[in-house]
Amino acid sequence: MNIFIMILVVLFMGIYYVMSAPSQRLIVQETEYAIEQSDLKSVAECTTAVHSAQINGGTFEDICVDQNGIRSVFICLNDKMTEVTCDIVKGKKPAYSFIVTATGAINPDKYNDLMEILEKDYTDSGTFGLFYNGVVLTGGDTSRHTVPETIIDAVQLEPGALVYITQYELPDNTQPFQMANLDNIACPSGTTKTYRFGRWQCIPFNIKTTCVGDTVWDYDTMSCIADESRKPLCMDTQTAVMVDSVWECVDPFPTIECPSGTVARLDYETLVWECVKDPSQDKDITKCDNIINYSIRGGVGGKNYNPQTSCTDCEKMITNTETCESFCVPDETQVKNPACYSGTCSGTNRGMYFGFPSAQYVSNTSAVSTISVPLDATHSQNRRFNCMDCSSRGGINRDKSLPPFVTVCNEN
Repeated sequence: MNIFIMILVVLFMGIYYVMSAPSQRLIVQETEYAIEQSDLKSVAECTTAVHSAQINGGTFEDICVDQNGIRSVFICLNDKMTEVTCDIVKGKKPAYSFIVTATGAINPDKYNDLMEILEKDYTDSGTFGLFYNGVVLTGGDTSRHTVPETIIDAVQLEPGALVYITQYELPDNTQPFQMANLDNIACPSGTTKTYRFGRWQCIPFNIKTTCVGDTVWDYDTMSCIADESRKPLCMDTQTAVMVDSVWECVDPFPTIECPSGTVARLDYETLVWECVKDPSQDKDITKCDNIINYSIRGGVGGKNYNPQTSCTDCEKMITNTETCESFCVPDETQVKNPACYSGTCSGTNRGMYFGFPSAQYVSNTSAVSTISVPLDATHSQNRRFNCMDCSSRGGINRDKSLPPFVTVCNEN
């Protein structure tokens, strides 16, 4: 009996040793480590590919860009480390010019693994590393590269993001570029027309467009459409509508009838229905059977409006009787209208300007056909009249300004 018990004890101890042996656990740990290293290395490779494409004037199209929240931008700073437009003004270039590519925040538990990859595979990549506490930690040396606050705010860098920063020199102007006529640019198949660096260019069309708000990409129409799965359940007296690419519950269409010559319009800022002049009354019915109502579009991810129902208080609708197309354009007669602009804009260093939303909108406005319209961060794109204060920016550049449509400061 004792021998039988001893045999059972030996078998039990043997099975316990095999199942809990360190060599068995090591295989599992090494496999998990390899998987994490592979995933992090893929993020690093995708980031460098996006950065390289931006340097070469192209785009890198892959699902990894959206999955990791990778974006790449051009940023220019003056001597005071303030963001300015990347243009050469009167022969003077910005003090600093950067290309910045960044990912979303990486899990803090993976910082050490990421630094191992940087030290092993990216020792010669310059300022390519982990953003933490306002500095970039690279794998090539022990130095820390401080990132200016302006770049952190502009790119919205998050602690734990993988960042690649390259400083470059703006090329000298060999000839002045005028804004090209949209109709004169014919892009080949697979490319799309885009206004970049002061002129129209043909760039590869990226079918993996990231749609904003409650919209989703539709491969049939090749555009962002409303995502019905996100449509909210509204009260009995309300209806779900898309406002600035987001579902909103608004009051129902009014039961009152608008006077003759007017139509009901939803004010997208107050979400209140109002009676406005019927734009169809301006049609050339003797020549145009139908008016083509073009959408007024802002930048990527911007607002889309139907001009027939969404011209602002600062705009008027015009119709091309040759093409039967209608557009919203600025109405300078409404500058003093409180609903369009309230306040004063007096002084030698202040000037009025209109918030043009896009280059296409500019091309439809004949009043500014003789001047270049800036579409930068210092000028609002709100489709209303605004006041530009150039007191601390060298005064108003009279050659580039055309109030009340365009006001440009000398520092720009």
